[in-house]
Order: sequence, then C-alpha cells, then structure tokens
Amino acid sequence: MPDTHEASERTIAPVPRITIQAFCETPETAAMIEGTASDRRMQKAHVKVQMGGGAAALEAYRHAPTPNVIVIEFLGLKSRPLECLDQLAEVCDEGTKVLVIGHVNDVLLYRQFIQRGVSEYLMAPVEPVGMIGAVSDLFSAPGAKPVGRTIAVYGARGGVGSSTIAHNLAWTVAREHGTATVIADLDVAFGTAGLNFNQDPPQGIAEAVFAPERLDANLLDRLLSKCADNLSLLSAPATLDRTVDLTEPAFDALTDLLRSTVPCIVLDVPHQWSAWTRRVLISADEIVIVAAPDLAGLRNVKNLLALLHQQRPNDAKARVVLNGVGMPKRPEIAAAEFAKALDVPLQTVIPFEPALFGTAANNGQMIAEVQAGSKPAEIFSELAAAVTGRAEIRRARANLLEPLLARLTRKKAS
Repeated sequence: MPDTHEASERTIAPVPRITIQAFCETPETAAMIEGTASDRRMQKAHVKVQMGGGAAALEAYRHAPTPNVIVIEFLGLKSRPLECLDQLAEVCDEGTKVLVIGHVNDVLLYRQFIQRGVSEYLMAPVEPVGMIGAVSDLFSAPGAKPVGRTIAVYGARGGVGSSTIAHNLAWTVAREHGTATVIADLDVAFGTAGLNFNQDPPQGIAEAVFAPERLDANLLDRLLSKCADNLSLLSAPATLDRTVDLTEPAFDALTDLLRSTVPCIVLDVPHQWSAWTRRVLISADEIVIVAAPDLAGLRNVKNLLALLHQQRPNDAKARVVLNGVGMPKRPEIAAAEFAKALDVPLQTVIPFEPALFGTAANNGQMIAEVQAGSKPAEIFSELAAAVTGRAEIRRARANLLEPLLARLTRKKAS
C-alpha cells in the first residue's frame, strides 16, 4: 500500500529543562509560540509569551535576570532591531541565547544579527515544528550525532500481535537498512522479546527502570544483548517476583539515553493504560497502532487516534496496521470499511497465516528468516521503510529501472 504518512526530515531532540520568554509583535506569532509549549518535545521547558517586541524585552530585564532563551519578534526596521539588540546585550546574563523572528529577508541584516550574538534568525511566518527545532538546536553540541528515532508499537487491545510486529519491524530495519537498532521490551512482567529472539539474557530492562539513578552508558551497554547484526535487545525479565507499579516518567531516562546511543529504538509497548504508557506513546517520534479487524479494535483505534492527535498537534498521525486479516469462519470488518470508519488510510494489512507466524514464534525466528519471500516479510520490509523515512527513497530507486524494463518488454513483444 502507498505510504500516505509524511515522514519528518529529521528527528528533533527533546528540549531540556529551560526557561523561554518570548516578546512578540503579532498575535499570530504569539499564538504559534504558545502552541509549541504543549508539544511533546517541549514538556520540560517553561514558556512565557507576552506582547511588546524588543521594547518590552528591554523593560523586562532592566532589573531582572534573563532566562535561558529570549525570543524577540521584529516587524521590520521600524522596530529598531539593531539598537534594541545592542541595549539588550548590556543586560543579558552570560549563557542567555537570543532567537529572533523577523519579517525582513535581508542577508545583510541577518549578518548584523549574528555579529551581535543572535543565536538564530527565523523568517515569519514560522511553523511550530520549525520553532521547536530551532530551540532544540540551540542546546545540541556542535558535531553531536543526530538524535535517535523512537518508534512505539502498541496494540489497540491485547492479543493482536503488536509484539510480533514490533520485533519483526526492528529486525527488518537493522537487516535491510543496516541501521543500529534496539528493541526495548517495556512489558516488564510478561514481555516476549526474549522468546521471539531465542534469547535469555541475565539482565534487562528491569535493572534500568527500577534503579534509574544507576543508569548510564556503561550500564546500558551491559544490559543490551546482541541478537543479530545491528540489532540489540533490552529484554524484559518476565518474572512475577515483584509488581510493576511504575511512575509516569519511569522510562524517560532510559529513552533519553537510548536516543543518544543508537539511531533507531523500537519500543514494544504492552497493552495497558497507565500514566507511563500514555507518556511513552505521546513522546515517541513514530507510533504504530496494531488492531484486529473487529469492532473493539475499531473503537479503540478511533479513541487512540483522537487522543494522540490532540496531544501531538505538530506530529503526523499514528500509523494503523490491521493484523490477522482473513481468519476462516471469523466475522471481520473489511479493511476498506475499517479505514473509512477511522477516516484515515491503513498503513498496511497483514494476512492471517498461522503456520508461518507459529513456526517463527516456536523457533525464535523472524518471519523473513522462516520464509523470506512471503507476503508478511514484504509487508514488514515496506513498514520498515515507511517508519524510517525510506519509502520515498525506495520508490525512487525502483523508478530508475523503468526505462530499461520498458525496452526489454518492447524487445520481447517484437
């Protein structure tokens, strides 16, 4: 199926715990900045917006300390931006970064801003994602590696195969794209990643979650177990010796560390609804919702999409995967009707093939290892390309062969 989901060009790192104060001249810019404050990547930042532009900024900091970031909007030269910045430099605390939003596309003016220590200049109108990315970049070290991409896979209800899809997706990303990938099994009590990869590591995700103060790069390296080329596993202990009553930010430190370590992180999120589950989903760069073709699945997906759209206004919609379609003697909602009821296209439809999936599960293998040319293996390949932003690249490469294939076809016909 075609990929109708727009993949972002890059992954924006979450903004650290900072204070941002904006001084706007237009209500449109003020509304845009206020809107970014609720974005998932800005949840640690404290944002305050007021009107008045540069003059208001000067007045605010004559006798008060400056925040981490000052955002100033200048309508044009009438706002006397250079004079304002010169005066602001006299009262700015060391380390304060200044971001200017302007309405004049002038290279000379831009150079003068940079000479005065302006960290970034954005041309109005500014999109929310552009604003968030600019603030995030202010706190990225020069030459730092791009932040890793998190892909959360979640079942609309239990037993729909979301873990199987998460594991095959991660394996395919690592295998076909040569991307270093980590599978994090977040189902501490009942996780199946170890079984599906025929692994039984002595340590795993529990050590990272229950003792976050000990978590660092060295500990993470010890907790990860290699299960294929470019693929590592952070497994769940799957024991019931203690209950799993996690706080809302339980996985924050782990996710942040993984982002700084590997390019791709697939989060196998268990089907439950808690504060931490909600937080993990909302914070992910990509979300894949897995559903069965039934009424409960339809209702749950619809509710999830509504919530995620509300909480992630600057992100593309979650991808919906319909799994186990075509089970004999089971009444099902047709894929087209399922998509119509959701008012979103399905990312893909995976057919019901119990022998293939059962053999893979029992052998601790992935689908492509059992039957490389199967339809499910092709689907996982397409899904991996989509969630990593490679779908357009793959189609473009295929088009390069079209003239050659056309000539071969004409020769056979003659």
